[in-house]
Amino acid sequence: MYIMSKVEIKVPSVGESVAEVTLSTWLKQDGDFVKIDEPLCELESEKATFELPSEVAGVLQIVAQAGSDLKIGDVVCIVDTSQTATETSEQPVEKVVAKVAEKQPDVQPVTNKDSYAANHPSPAAKKILDEKGIDAKEVKGTGKDNRITKEDALKAEKPASVANIATQTVSGTFSRDEKVEKMSRLRRTISKRLVAAKNETAMLTTFNEVDMTRIMQIREQYKKSFEETKGIGLGFMSFFTKACAIALQKFPAINAYLEEENIIFHDFCDISIAVSTPKGLVVPVIRNAESLSFAEIEMEVKRLATLGRDGNLTMEDMTGGTFTITNGGVFGSLLSTPIINQPQSAILGMHKIQERPMAINGKVEIRPMMYVALSYDHRIVDGKESVGFLVTVKDMLENPEKMLYGQDPVKVLLGL
Repeated sequence: MYIMSKVEIKVPSVGESVAEVTLSTWLKQDGDFVKIDEPLCELESEKATFELPSEVAGVLQIVAQAGSDLKIGDVVCIVDTSQTATETSEQPVEKVVAKVAEKQPDVQPVTNKDSYAANHPSPAAKKILDEKGIDAKEVKGTGKDNRITKEDALKAEKPASVANIATQTVSGTFSRDEKVEKMSRLRRTISKRLVAAKNETAMLTTFNEVDMTRIMQIREQYKKSFEETKGIGLGFMSFFTKACAIALQKFPAINAYLEEENIIFHDFCDISIAVSTPKGLVVPVIRNAESLSFAEIEMEVKRLATLGRDGNLTMEDMTGGTFTITNGGVFGSLLSTPIINQPQSAILGMHKIQERPMAINGKVEIRPMMYVALSYDHRIVDGKESVGFLVTVKDMLENPEKMLYGQDPVKVLLGL
């Protein structure tokens, strides 16, 4: 039982289905003075990473170590409110040194207000440095009070020691070292979901190819004016998202999912976009994609991708999708069979655009082609529907003007 001046900071409830989180990174050190609402550490759940703020102001006492798995309600740290920032800074240096040494011998004492900020990375910068394996001490901060900014971290490069270079030169790179690294909670969740999708669904994949000539012409012709007018670049994802939304409305089984012995159909298209992040693959959702314009889709894709890259996606951002699009082409993939994102019934895989010789009206022409793959749950979706869906997507992409009405504009004009 702690006295009233010591406040326990516990793992908060982050959702009905989440019972456990992982403490991924401490943003403060033991003995630091923290303010109210100041981020203390990062907690990682099955679906998202979030910061744990301090409920009070005081001196931090760390209880749980980085890498620990914690249950909802477990104590993460304690904040001693009996000391204020002024009291801490006004103490003689000898007392501060003695107090810090008593708690943590290896940590240098904080002697003034600016010493913590100097060459200390921001949360975003710390993530980047950790991924690169670079010690913050090796980076010079250019932010306020010499704080290490995200830009500093992006520019930082790990120095190669002379000894390592000499060793590689003499003996080559035939290392037999091994490294054991604990799987992140997100990676563990991804692993379980992928295995479950393979084991619990009757998954089948059908393929087709798309001639990207018309889309590339449109982008080349209008990308400058589109960006000037809308304030966002015109990418391929808006074309694919809109084409899929139209096709999903024509083939509702592909936009449905199984729930015990029932099939749940949706009259909206919440399309999940697979985004690769430093911590793994996440699938944030574009809500009501069928109602969005190209610019609105591009803005939402950019927003979600930025949140994913910075580790700021919330559980709400990643739940409730009815269909998924994944783009392996950005990594150079020519063809693949994507795995269904449960409980959804289908996923579309985009791939690399590659120039290939094609027979066009009896003549051979070089065209920019992309293979597309639709993996689907055969328990819900029949072969006829899956092929029809993919053919519709192909038709919309090769004739983008059809996306205006979901069919041939000439037929609309003629009332056919």
